[in-house]
Amino acid sequence: MNFFFVINGTRLKQIMIILVAALFAAGTIYAKKESISVFSTQAQAPSAVYQVDTNKKWIALTFDISWGEKKVEPILQVLKDKGVKHATFFLSSVWAQDHPNLVKQILDAGYEIGSHGHKHVSYNTLEDQEIRKQITTAHSILNKVTGKDPTLLRVPNGEFDQRVLQIASSLNYTVVQWGVDSFDWMKKDAKTIVNNVLTKAKKGDIVLMHASDSAKHTHEALPIIIDKLRDKGFELVTVSQLISQADLKHNEVQDKR
Repeated sequence: MNFFFVINGTRLKQIMIILVAALFAAGTIYAKKESISVFSTQAQAPSAVYQVDTNKKWIALTFDISWGEKKVEPILQVLKDKGVKHATFFLSSVWAQDHPNLVKQILDAGYEIGSHGHKHVSYNTLEDQEIRKQITTAHSILNKVTGKDPTLLRVPNGEFDQRVLQIASSLNYTVVQWGVDSFDWMKKDAKTIVNNVLTKAKKGDIVLMHASDSAKHTHEALPIIIDKLRDKGFELVTVSQLISQADLKHNEVQDKR
C-alpha cells in the first residue's frame, strides 16, 4: 500500500514537472510572438512608413541611388521637363561621397535627400553596434556632402526588424519603405514599370524607383508615370510632406525565419 502511494507520488511529481515545462514553453512562444508583433499596436514603438492616411490626393515619388552615374541626370531632366518640384532621393553615403557633383544637382533642383545607409547590407543581419555604425557613418558623410542632416532612412534591401527601427529612432531617423514598387530594379521594360505603378497607386502612397545604373528604363517610364498620375488628379510631394499631413499607416513586420 505504501509502495502504491510512493509510485503515484512520483508520477504526480513528474506530471507537475511536465505541466510547468509546458506552461514555460507556451510563455516563451508567446513572448517570441510578441517580439515580432504589429508595430501599430504598440503605441510607443517606432515604426516604418509605407503609406500615409490622408484625405489629399498626394503621392511621393522616391528614388534610391547606391551605384553608377549614368541614370541620375536623365531622371533629373525628366523631373525638370515635367515641372516636378517635389521628390525624394535616398542616397547611399558611399555613392554620395564619390559623386558630389550629382548630389549638388539633386540639391539644386530642390529635391529632398534621405539616407540609404552606408554599405549596402541588410541591417537585420547585423549586431546592434554595427547597425548604429552604419547609420551614423552614413549620416556624417551625407551631412558633409549636402550640408544637411537627413532624418529619413531607407534601409538597404528594405530589410529590417524591430531592433533596426528602435536604433534608427534613437538616432532621430524615420524608416521609410514603400507602398508601391515599380520593380524597375529588376530591369523591367518601361511599359511594365509604368503598369506596376499605375495599377497600384493610391493617395498617400510612397512609390519606389531607382536612379542607380541598374534601373535602365526608369527615365523612359517616368514621364508617362508623371503624366498619368496627374491625369488621375494626384499631386506629387516629398515623403516629409506626406508624413507631416497625416497619421501613418503601419504594416506588419513579419518573422521571415
